[in-house]
Amino acid sequence: MSTLAVPTLRFATADREFQAAWNNPACTPFELPPVNVNKVLKDRYRVEPQKRLTRTMIWDMEVKKSWDPRTYIPYVVSAGRSWGRHTLEDGSELFCRSSMQQGWITPEQGRILEDVYVSHAEQRIFFQGRATMTAEDGGSLRASDFQPLFHVEHGVGGSDDEPLNLWRIVMLTSTKDMRYTEPFEQMVRAGLLPGFIEIYIEKDLQMRLTRI
Repeated sequence: MSTLAVPTLRFATADREFQAAWNNPACTPFELPPVNVNKVLKDRYRVEPQKRLTRTMIWDMEVKKSWDPRTYIPYVVSAGRSWGRHTLEDGSELFCRSSMQQGWITPEQGRILEDVYVSHAEQRIFFQGRATMTAEDGGSLRASDFQPLFHVEHGVGGSDDEPLNLWRIVMLTSTKDMRYTEPFEQMVRAGLLPGFIEIYIEKDLQMRLTRI
């Protein structure tokens, strides 16, 4: 059940929940190596006009993507809606998100429900998978059951001139299932920027990218 209505929640609440799942031997975790955005941009793309990206830009992208997944991850999300954004006592933000997403290891699509916690101070975002949720109109939503629930952490590291894109996921499996790590291993082997950064560069920064 979504915990959006609980007034005592803080960003640390989501952090503890994520860490508990990450450390649970039955769950299936995966962490991408930190992506040096400007290095990958230089090594794997032709860019017009040439411009170095900053940590501020990458955080801007993460915040926009968290609220609007349909725009920034259309290769995963076919429909999405966020609602209920409000500020918690610690200054972080919390809102609900429902989206239709393609499965990690199946072509099937289904509804994904998430509580989204955004810490501007730490430049980290948690997406906490939920089985049920109260919709914006007060109705009841239920997540599809074609795959396990999952939690995701997105973040930004490094300096303002050399930003790092940070990402990790934990599948809430009943026993560890390494089939779910293969799509992420493929991303590492490809050595490209995550698709959402490519989209932000072209859409928001008006830079043309060509993979090389």
